[in-house]
Amino acid sequence: MRWSTYFIPTLREEPADAEVISHKLLLRAGMIRQLGAGIYSYLPIAQRSVLKISNIIREEMNAIGGQEFYLPAIHPAEYWQESGRWSIMGDNMFRLKDRKGGDYCLGMTHEEVMTDIARNELRSYKQLPQVWYQIQSKFRDELRPKSGLLRVRQFTMKDAYSFDIDQAGLDKSFDDQRGAYCRIFSRCGLDYVIVEADTGAMGGSASNEFMVYTNAGEDLVASCHACGYAANVEKAKSRIPDVDDGDIEQAVEKFPTPGVHTIEDLVTFSGGAAADRQIKTLIYVSVAEKGNDSKSTPFLALLRGDHPLNEVKLANAVAKLANKDGWEQTAIRPAHPEEILELMGANAGSLGAVGVTKAWVFVDEALRGRRNMTTGANEDDHHLRGVSLERDIKVTDWADLRLVAEGEDCPNCETGKLQVGKALEIGHIFKLGTKYSNSMGARVLNSDGKEVPVIMGCYGIGVERILAAAIELHNDDAGICFPITVAPFQIVVTPLNVKDAELKSIGDRIYEELAGAGIEVLYDDRDERAGVKLNDADLIGLPFQIRIGPRKLKEGKVEFYDRKTRQSEDVPVDHVVKLAIDRIHEELVKLS
Repeated sequence: MRWSTYFIPTLREEPADAEVISHKLLLRAGMIRQLGAGIYSYLPIAQRSVLKISNIIREEMNAIGGQEFYLPAIHPAEYWQESGRWSIMGDNMFRLKDRKGGDYCLGMTHEEVMTDIARNELRSYKQLPQVWYQIQSKFRDELRPKSGLLRVRQFTMKDAYSFDIDQAGLDKSFDDQRGAYCRIFSRCGLDYVIVEADTGAMGGSASNEFMVYTNAGEDLVASCHACGYAANVEKAKSRIPDVDDGDIEQAVEKFPTPGVHTIEDLVTFSGGAAADRQIKTLIYVSVAEKGNDSKSTPFLALLRGDHPLNEVKLANAVAKLANKDGWEQTAIRPAHPEEILELMGANAGSLGAVGVTKAWVFVDEALRGRRNMTTGANEDDHHLRGVSLERDIKVTDWADLRLVAEGEDCPNCETGKLQVGKALEIGHIFKLGTKYSNSMGARVLNSDGKEVPVIMGCYGIGVERILAAAIELHNDDAGICFPITVAPFQIVVTPLNVKDAELKSIGDRIYEELAGAGIEVLYDDRDERAGVKLNDADLIGLPFQIRIGPRKLKEGKVEFYDRKTRQSEDVPVDHVVKLAIDRIHEELVKLS
């Protein structure tokens, strides 16, 4: 491909509105251009990388028995209503009506569509297992699109779905996908970690996220270097030291606390209590739906005073009760001041669970067995001391509600400490179980002739996120340093002055020999200054460069340049093509 006729609109300056490295370099390297908030056009060299990534994904999916589909991006509402997710997805879903007034959405994912095919076509266990996948555009109405391709409103996803007759089959399908994901990300040159994760709106019994550590990430991952434990903070656990509450269980005593409204206020108040000896009481509301009906249920969440709440853990704990009798929890939210006053008889800052019987009370495991604690008295400007959890509070359920912190003990080993860092999700796999097959009626006959729901899994990869992650991990002050497997081209040939007939002739010959050998080569035949050409080559980040200049050519040599190491060597003209082919093949083998 000749640069003079290829569309690569590079930029010299950093775009002012680009925040993360990948966004800046994608724009500067002429790979993407913004059409609207969270909506990007992929220009030719970006499309080459996206297609390479897609082909790597396709090869690994096919290797584990995957069968490729192509499904509609626009979905009738009825399928999402059947699964119960029409309301759960909320404002993140693009919704529209056709000319007849029918409700539709733009697909965020395709569980419903795949399940519909399965329920209509699969009849017997003899047809299982099945692994179906597609590589398709998805749509999400992000509230605040940002960071280039990392938070967008239209994106490309590989989503796969497994259908099995039993749990053992699902376990195998899940492990197959997990292995395929490891190979995909390794082939794309990404250093990744597999973490335990929350299943969220997807539902199911278990999930793993594949994450890349980068400051551009929007997730926080807690990990232990001693044993390899890693989990999204939405799911992560830790061990904390016990607190000595004394040998004698005190009686409950109410005492005035004028002007005390926070944990910190009570710490400094005369006769107050340290944060780890306080019970923090938060009032939340569970919002659930059944058909066209909706209900809001207030409840209490109790934590140690110095522990922050993890809302995802809380939502999961409450959902077990909220989802009874056909109701489905769609959200939880902090209670409004008037709701708090109506439920508790006091305002925030003086709240506690002692004597509360008309609302659910969820208590963090770190409070189990604690006694002689201090909490609000449900009377403004008053607190209670001497509170023992099991004796004085009617606990609805104990649960892990706490957000882990840097430096806490690993839950998986005796010696490790947790580190918390930013990470970018590049893939997510779920054991769905029967969530969708039950709600949508996907059933088959088992070996005993009994009709049973199929057991499902789903597995997603963000294609553009791989591209962005590769740039986040592989860059320097000059630009991108692409892994060879996802680079738009493998090498660029650059005569430093195309007006010099000898330089151009050598460039033409090297380009034609490389192209004839099947090498993906970009030929910079532009009539530009040498500095511009070299800067552009560094910016777009192709793994290797052959630079042809007059000084070295007098010695019968050209410069072979490794973009990643920034090392160059002078090579005889007649040997450089073979050297280039060998180096390219070596790099490909490393990532194979």
